Amino acid sequence: MINHIVMFQLQTDIDPDTRLSIMQSFKQSIESLPHDISCIRNIHVGFNCNPAEKWDICLTSLFDTMTDVQTYSQHPKHQAAATAIRPYVTQRACVDYEDEKD
Repeated sequence: MINHIVMFQLQTDIDPDTRLSIMQSFKQSIESLPHDISCIRNIHVGFNCNPAEKWDICLTSLFDTMTDVQTYSQHPKHQAAATAIRPYVTQRACVDYEDEKD
């Protein structure tokens, strides 16, 4: 199994209500993707609750293979969700790793 983890830092000058709306919209878009992208085994978006950390959003997902990760990343509905949040993102970090337990 491949764990795909992406973290986002949003612009700091976004007012709190707009920030929350952007984050919730992204979460809803991403978490609805399994209906359209069958290779997603699990996907979740969480919001940082620790103000001492710089990342605002963490996306965690699970796939059978790296090919499935690529299929997901190239899917038009994933692209739409990514494009919608992109103007507000200042930093993005991603890691894909194979779970040794599988």
